[in-house]
Amino acid sequence: MPARNAREFLRVKVRGLAARLRRLGRIDNAFVGLRPQDMTHAPSRAHFEAANQRLAKVEAQIRSRFDDVRASVEDAPIQRVLVDIALVERELDRARRLFGMFFEVFAQRGTSFAPALAAHDAIAQDCYQAIRGAAPRVFRGTLLKPVCYMEHGYSPATMRRGVSLGRLLGEPNPFPLIRIPWDRDHPWQAVFLHEVAHNLQADLGIWQENRQAVVRRIIGQLRQPFLASTYGRWHKEIWADLAALCLGGPAAAWGMAEFLAHPAPRTMTFRPGGAHPTAFLRVQILAEMLRRQGFGDDAARLERMWGTMYRPERGHRMPGSLLNSARHVIPHVVDETMFQTRRNLAQRAVADIIPFDRSHQAAILRGARLLEQRRTDRIDIPPRHLLSAASYALAGGRVNPRQLADDVIGRLNEETRGARAASRQAAARQPARETVAASVAA
Repeated sequence: MPARNAREFLRVKVRGLAARLRRLGRIDNAFVGLRPQDMTHAPSRAHFEAANQRLAKVEAQIRSRFDDVRASVEDAPIQRVLVDIALVERELDRARRLFGMFFEVFAQRGTSFAPALAAHDAIAQDCYQAIRGAAPRVFRGTLLKPVCYMEHGYSPATMRRGVSLGRLLGEPNPFPLIRIPWDRDHPWQAVFLHEVAHNLQADLGIWQENRQAVVRRIIGQLRQPFLASTYGRWHKEIWADLAALCLGGPAAAWGMAEFLAHPAPRTMTFRPGGAHPTAFLRVQILAEMLRRQGFGDDAARLERMWGTMYRPERGHRMPGSLLNSARHVIPHVVDETMFQTRRNLAQRAVADIIPFDRSHQAAILRGARLLEQRRTDRIDIPPRHLLSAASYALAGGRVNPRQLADDVIGRLNEETRGARAASRQAAARQPARETVAASVAA
């Protein structure tokens, strides 16, 4: 190989860099390997467009940085050229991470997990529709629905809309993503409603308003800064837990308790600085919410079961002030979080915009019986309630879990196909400008 001087070496490096510039600029269904038959399970066209808009923004930054490299490579100081190249590499890394995330999420819709993911998409979208039905215009404009994907991890998790992600070097997330662990793809996991609720709270714009209200309430009642700061730190997880009960009813409380049931050392250990409530108290918060919703029998059974499994007198690792005050503090926290009005909700409470009552519960129980009989064609409840019905059918022990999952997933996908067909028909009758808005809301 002929000897190269430093300037020639840098020119070669820049040529290699130029060859990589447009590799990560766009993503579509064909690029990720989705076939025509996969598209019924795929995210909407608007999701692909949002991903490509984000990628295009990063590509423009790459191009701008690369122009600096081309301008400096011939005569600028060598260290300046290396810095300019490093800046291009930084933007390429950002594009690579962003592209990789979209590729992994979208490509899963061409796998055997696609029907289950599309079913969970339908449940998440229905949670938003529940609020739109009860409180029209409370959301700020049209919103892209959450998209679900499979990944490792013990529990579901979410990446909210617009949040800057460390894994993307600070690039904001264009639409909510909900992670489902590989072994939790069955559509009866109450914790999934909890993750959807995190996105609802963010999109409703009540993060800070809720925290401040909870802190003020506890300070006003008990004058104990430790309790106020602790419940204030827990407010997001408490809100998501309680909103899950508004979305799914008592079944969500039992499902969350099942998720939280661990050996006593974990369940009864307080974690200083942690965002999640201590599990022992967390289920007591769920029980109090059930009482406020009018399901006192479920609340009593849940507390009795939880008290049998976990007894503080046998030992615990919780501050005395936290444990001893729980019976007094928890009703205040539940009332403030779910039943007090908020400015950002147009002076309504969360319980007003996500209503759940005994008629909803009765319909869920009827749905559970129909699932046990495999008569899904007669089920007429929204997807979020179908999740609860499936959890009851599973708990009954008279159905095969795999068959139950297939029946529920099939039903949810059938509803999605019907909704998409109706949306296309409606869009065909609208002017062009309205059609674009409808696609974004899909």
